[in-house]
Amino acid sequence: MFAVLHRLPLSFIPFTTVIVSIVLLLTPKNLQAAPQPPEVAGHTYILMDYASGIVLAERKPDLRVEPASITKVMTAYIVFQELAAKHLTLTDSITISERAWRSEGSRTFVQVGTAVPLEALLKGMIVQSGNDAAIALAERIGNSEAGFAQLMNDQAKRLGMTGTHFTNATGLPESNHYTTARDVALLSRALIRDFPEFYKWHSLREFVWGGITQQNRNGLLTRDASVDGIKTGHHDSAGYCLASSAQRKGMRLITTIFGATSVGEREDSSATLLNFGFNFYESSVLRKQGEIILKPRLYKGEREFIGVTPGRDIVALVARGEGTNLRMTTTLTEPLVAPMVVGKRVGEAVVRNGKVVVARVPLIAAETVSEGNLAHNVMDTLALWLR
Repeated sequence: MFAVLHRLPLSFIPFTTVIVSIVLLLTPKNLQAAPQPPEVAGHTYILMDYASGIVLAERKPDLRVEPASITKVMTAYIVFQELAAKHLTLTDSITISERAWRSEGSRTFVQVGTAVPLEALLKGMIVQSGNDAAIALAERIGNSEAGFAQLMNDQAKRLGMTGTHFTNATGLPESNHYTTARDVALLSRALIRDFPEFYKWHSLREFVWGGITQQNRNGLLTRDASVDGIKTGHHDSAGYCLASSAQRKGMRLITTIFGATSVGEREDSSATLLNFGFNFYESSVLRKQGEIILKPRLYKGEREFIGVTPGRDIVALVARGEGTNLRMTTTLTEPLVAPMVVGKRVGEAVVRNGKVVVARVPLIAAETVSEGNLAHNVMDTLALWLR
């Protein structure tokens, strides 16, 4: 029932080993203290730990489903990318086409031919799920909605969404428009990680445009103060869908559910899964990327030692009260020789639960160090010969 979302590469270069004891990452198969997940509604769902990507509960997570308006999570992701790259600004005006204005389903009530600030369209799409806003944004970035859909599919591949294909920016039903609960969780995790400055809009409870106040359709935002997103979806063939995220005491969980029979059912099921995860698991970042965890010898450098940091955060996810028997070994390529560039891989951290390897994290140089002077290099060359 449990599954690891990502498996890290197993290959590595032979290293000299330095051993450090630490409580670290558990895979779900080792989380024996946690009970079975609760029974909830929906054809398919997944509950994922945001920091580690570990799946805590699932039902048919790779079943192909219609995403409905949860499609707009990817639409937003592409727009956020354009903003981050400074290809667009929030104050840019977008002229509403007749096609966008005539869109079916949920609307932001923008008028054909008017120029609307990009920020207003984004909020209208995120809060009210406006199809008109989504199409206007897609046409601006992709020249057409079909062109934008290709950008969506390209990004889906980069994020590892292997069970997804988009044909539009809105989620209106089309035969070749589909996703999976796992893929939407992957996308949601990327959205929160890559664009925290924009993700905050997913917690807005209302949005006013043209004198019309539009309420966020995600009822969990008012039911649970720890919930801060993400997106609702519904049409007749998709049923009621919801991608949610909540954060409590530094731990964030993501759940996606598809095929519920009502608004209340999708919210109750999502709340039940989130509560299960928070009640029976605990998570913490034990070592941060950028934190110096080793300072090994560096030969032929202008400095004798160099800082080494994890290539990404080292995260612990354990069933409550578990995890005291874990150890981490750090291994470094030998010898380390200047010049050294920041970010260069210099080793690996391997985490074991008993004899079982449960995680591997690359170790990288935390700084750039140039070669030392000639006399220093000669001395270090002799030292290397005598090793």
